[in-house]
Amino acid sequence: MIFAKNSIIHNFVYIGLYMKILLKYILMSGLTSEYIIMKKLFDEIKMRGASKKYKKYIEIIKKYLESGKSIREFISEASNKKVTYLVLKFFTENILEMPTEDISVFEEKYKIPVILSKSEIERMINLTNNKTHYAILCALYFAGLRLQEARFLKWSEIDFENDLITINGRNQRVLFLHPKLKEALSKLNRISNYVFVSCEGKIYDERTIQQIVSRAARRARVHKRVSPYTLRHTFAVHLLENGADIRYVKYLLGHKDIRSTQIYEYIANKNIKSLAKLI
Repeated sequence: MIFAKNSIIHNFVYIGLYMKILLKYILMSGLTSEYIIMKKLFDEIKMRGASKKYKKYIEIIKKYLESGKSIREFISEASNKKVTYLVLKFFTENILEMPTEDISVFEEKYKIPVILSKSEIERMINLTNNKTHYAILCALYFAGLRLQEARFLKWSEIDFENDLITINGRNQRVLFLHPKLKEALSKLNRISNYVFVSCEGKIYDERTIQQIVSRAARRARVHKRVSPYTLRHTFAVHLLENGADIRYVKYLLGHKDIRSTQIYEYIANKNIKSLAKLI
């Protein structure tokens, strides 16, 4: 019987053969505990329904078991830290049935973000003449919106009377409506339910917003790698530098874990910056 190349049955047979060869090799090598672990992994994959991505899972887990390294060390040396972290998270939670609190999130997630100065932000916004582009920059900075949150922001979510923005969805929260953002939004035509749309009423795609930000940075002669998330990062740091409580900043950003917000606190830490005066 011939199966379609990308069908579930084809993937199951392909991965099943791969697993059988791997299990036989492990058993012949006398690695009993590893055999039990990999057998349990295969059973878990069978239950979930095979797909090609699980072959990659298996290869990463096999390398990890053979390495004898700690999870943190293995992730730090991986070429793709994000995928390796997610695979080992799946492995520890579903196969080893261990809590993942001890797995430190891979280093790339907490790398120091690019932060703009207030003058750089002001130049980027003030040198943008297009009203919609101007308002997008204001939303990213003065509300700290994620790229997708800005894209799908609706007029119905903006309370002009009470100066509030309600962000719906997975990271639901209520934000303040900054006066400068309010002014920018008031100048836009409401031709759609969504705020940021083209002349034809189509929602801006991710690439368009990225280009709006990068072009604004070039006009302002900002010699840094600037993305929509740079404005969000800068929003958080500037709030903390001006005395905002980190718990409120966490809420405004829609973070579930305070550790995601603490990286901004390190950047904004005035005590660290003041140490330069001592030498």
